Amino acid sequence: MTTKVLEGYTVEVNEEGFLLSPEQWNEDIARAIAREEGIEELTPQHWQVIRWCRENAVNGRSPTLRQITAGTGLSTKELFALFPKGPAKKVARIAGLGKPEGCV
Repeated sequence: MTTKVLEGYTVEVNEEGFLLSPEQWNEDIARAIAREEGIEELTPQHWQVIRWCRENAVNGRSPTLRQITAGTGLSTKELFALFPKGPAKKVARIAGLGKPEGCV
């Protein structure tokens, strides 16, 4: 467990950078994590996915890619365009949730 300062907020993260407490999350922190992930601006479509994942998290763990596509109506291709190189894992970090089951 490590602490990290994002946008002036001190948060606890694990070794992979996932927030340990989803309650510490806010939109400023999401934007900072997105920039770390190479996403300079979060569009309304990004926020749709992020908010859906937060609303559908189970025990602080983010939904899987399959659940995200089914729940948001976006295709896997669209999710990869929004969150390149591993959308389920990236959206989980940005949303302040734990790593989804099955992610390496």
